[in-house]
Amino acid sequence: MVTKKKAVFRRQPFFENSTRTHKSFEIAEKKLGIDVIDFAAAASSVQKGESLYDTVLTMSAIGVDCVVVRHEDENYYDQLIQSPSIQCSVINGGDGSGQHPTQCLLDLMTVYEEFGTFEGLNVAIIGDITHSRVAKSNMQMLKRLGANVYFSGPRQWYDPTFEVYGTYYPIDELISQMDVLMMLRVQHERHDPDESFSKQEYHNKFGLTIERAKKMKQNAIIMHPAPVNRDVEIADSLVEGIQSRIVSQMSNGVYVRMAILEAILQGKS
Repeated sequence: MVTKKKAVFRRQPFFENSTRTHKSFEIAEKKLGIDVIDFAAAASSVQKGESLYDTVLTMSAIGVDCVVVRHEDENYYDQLIQSPSIQCSVINGGDGSGQHPTQCLLDLMTVYEEFGTFEGLNVAIIGDITHSRVAKSNMQMLKRLGANVYFSGPRQWYDPTFEVYGTYYPIDELISQMDVLMMLRVQHERHDPDESFSKQEYHNKFGLTIERAKKMKQNAIIMHPAPVNRDVEIADSLVEGIQSRIVSQMSNGVYVRMAILEAILQGKS
């Protein structure tokens, strides 16, 4: 347990919308007894044109020990962590379509709780891969931990550079052989107008339908970083079904983020 209370953002500087990451960090902070400072971008100098760098520089200068940031720009954190003027720790709460390391850790925890290993597991990452920061973090770590990674979804949302981590197959060729199905949210906010599918078309071609779920291994699990577009990525009845671990992912998010905060702040004690 953190013995000395530290100041972090209660409302982290999230420049993109968030429910699970934002609120689970907030709960994690409260469970650890951390002093928190309220931050609302809409009521801050961000509205006057202040940059992310200057916002974090200010927080560091006034004594904040750790900030959790979500931003639409990929690799936004490079400037922050390379600056000798910024002394606070920076936790990446998601950077555009780049990376989502804390989501990756809670996903790994969920898989490990289920199987006790990563070695040799067949894991399919399915959906809007190109636009997904979760997919990019997960494919890298799953590969390093010994899992066999596969991809599926719309071809236009798959980049050939992902081949270093795994192979692309149509979803119907994967289902019966997978231990883990990691379904991804369709990220409409990052799409060009010509990239759209109707909800029904996407579900029929690329989603986890009731019929496809019948082909899953008995001990296989369904995951999704949420929010889930029900009856788009996953059939509604499967979201909270017996093989789903989506609720477990959300619960695990609090404990993973508690561990991250505790490790960082104890290091500063």
